[in-house]
Amino acid sequence: MKFLKFLLISVSILLFFWLAYLASDTFFEPKAYNYMVKNFTAYKHGSSDIVLVVIDDKSIGRHRWPWKRELYCGIFDYFTEYTKAKLLVHDTLLINEEDKVSDAKYFNSLKRVKNLVVGMIDFPSAYENKKQGEEYDRRFKQKFSVDMTDLRVNANDFPMKSLVMFPKPYFDAIPNVGSIKVLKGADGYVTVAQNATNYKGTLYPSIALRSYMLLNDNEPLSVTDKYIIGVKSKIQIPLIDDNSGMYTLIRFYQPNVQGGGYSHKTYSAIDIMDSYKELKSGKTPLINPKEFDGKIVMIGANVRASATGLSDIKRTPVSHDHSGLDVQATALDNYLNDYFMYETPNWLNAFLTIFLMAVAFIFIRNFNLFVAISGVSSIVVLYLVICALLYRNGYAISTITPISMIIITMIFAYSYRYILEDRNKEKIKTAMGKYISEDIMRNVVQNIDELKLGGKKANVTVLFADIRGFTSMSEKLSADEVSVILNEYFTEIEPIVTRHNGVINKFIGDAVMAIFGEPIQDENHPKNAVRCACEMLDKVKELQTKWLEEGKPKIEIGIGINTGEAFVGNIGSEKRMEYTVIGDMVNLASRIEGNNKTYKTNLLISESTYASAKNIVDTVKISNVKIRGKEKELNLYEVIRLIG
Repeated sequence: MKFLKFLLISVSILLFFWLAYLASDTFFEPKAYNYMVKNFTAYKHGSSDIVLVVIDDKSIGRHRWPWKRELYCGIFDYFTEYTKAKLLVHDTLLINEEDKVSDAKYFNSLKRVKNLVVGMIDFPSAYENKKQGEEYDRRFKQKFSVDMTDLRVNANDFPMKSLVMFPKPYFDAIPNVGSIKVLKGADGYVTVAQNATNYKGTLYPSIALRSYMLLNDNEPLSVTDKYIIGVKSKIQIPLIDDNSGMYTLIRFYQPNVQGGGYSHKTYSAIDIMDSYKELKSGKTPLINPKEFDGKIVMIGANVRASATGLSDIKRTPVSHDHSGLDVQATALDNYLNDYFMYETPNWLNAFLTIFLMAVAFIFIRNFNLFVAISGVSSIVVLYLVICALLYRNGYAISTITPISMIIITMIFAYSYRYILEDRNKEKIKTAMGKYISEDIMRNVVQNIDELKLGGKKANVTVLFADIRGFTSMSEKLSADEVSVILNEYFTEIEPIVTRHNGVINKFIGDAVMAIFGEPIQDENHPKNAVRCACEMLDKVKELQTKWLEEGKPKIEIGIGINTGEAFVGNIGSEKRMEYTVIGDMVNLASRIEGNNKTYKTNLLISESTYASAKNIVDTVKISNVKIRGKEKELNLYEVIRLIG
């Protein structure tokens, strides 16, 4: 049964920590990742080799949206005729024809751009016209497929069933395509780039990766479970530990001061169009074409554009209104400069978490509260510093989850420690209550911080009870028999004293010393002491009958009671104290009890006790008693019975 209980508790604790780990990793770790990337990873600006041409509010202020497509001709013709741009990337998705005359001009401009990449996208839904779709897939694969070899063993791509179908003139005009899918996390933030999409067994790279391949002479790529590897350049693009897609953590750059969530130099599309017109008319252009020589030019919509269909807002760790065009540019920048974000393996994050929890537990287990909290806090700070350094160097390590688990460990450990200590205290109190009065111990516990030698003078009543002829009786009985009789006697006597607000101060062999009035405050302590004595005598009569039936010897007790002023408190040394009463009145109580033998009585009280309790007892006065140690003779009173 104990083993099953232990097993159940252990499993419950492990399950609780596992659920806490999952909850932290799912809900809090993404927020920590975003914070760390913004503050420690994104400290560089994007490469000057990549520039953006954006359709912004300024552009649509001049030409009301939607544009006729021939307006784009001014942009593409500018770069084709007057610049030596290395590559043009058009982050757009063209679905249908609008104005045939205008579209024809646009398509003709595109035909002249040999170093162009445009967007494509696939969908999980099937084509409406299956036969037409299959023919389109065939032509699409024939024209746009690239040399990407899938070597993954644990691939688990979501199946896609259709492509966005380009108008035929556009399909014929464009030389290269790349997927423009952007994946948002559960928190709505874009943190990863989808390097490629698997469409019906063929890998199509993203618009950024397709651009990289073109810039490297259409370099063949191999996709493994951990990397996308360049066959020639030997580049290794790290894939995150996720079998559901070919994703890479984006290593973001610091946004520039011009706003809009850009980390690369940006030009307005209308300025390019105006510059083209100025060049055609022989005027000095607003933007010198030489600025784009050897550059990679990415063309798309601006995040701030207000027209319907132009807004391309992405929430990223570095900006809540990050340009989608700049996100694509950032991914390409990472490829070109071998500048990646590496994800630490799940097993390493779990190991670090368990290790830090163990260290925290060791501190809590072996040190006091101040040292433990200081030590654990130092570990947390050191771990955060290490995390910051790793993020700055491109390594995304689990940050908040280990700290969360340390805090949970501390709460759990201190809760367990509190419960355990409380249980141990109760055990100690129960055990010590067998040696000293529970009331005295309770008083000690309540005033634990003020525990010291010393006390006070107080008016108390002291009761002594002694077994008559115990010495001779013990000589006739074995030690075990004596022990049984005494233990049964004391067991019956103790609750009687307690019921009358008394405290057993000590057992002296076969004698009992009890105090009334302290530490339990009771203004009627003389009366209660007398009532207690009478009940003790009644209980002894019951025991006599019982013991007689059991063949045990008959015992008698004598009780002496005195009331007066005495010292009450702690005596002894700083290392060993005892709560007791000291004074002449205590000695007198003991002497009074001894006179029971002389007068063949069972209960004698002093004159001071009688003065307070005379209205509750019938007594016989014993006058002029000579008490050992006292010069003056005293009057004692034998209590016959209680009255009233």
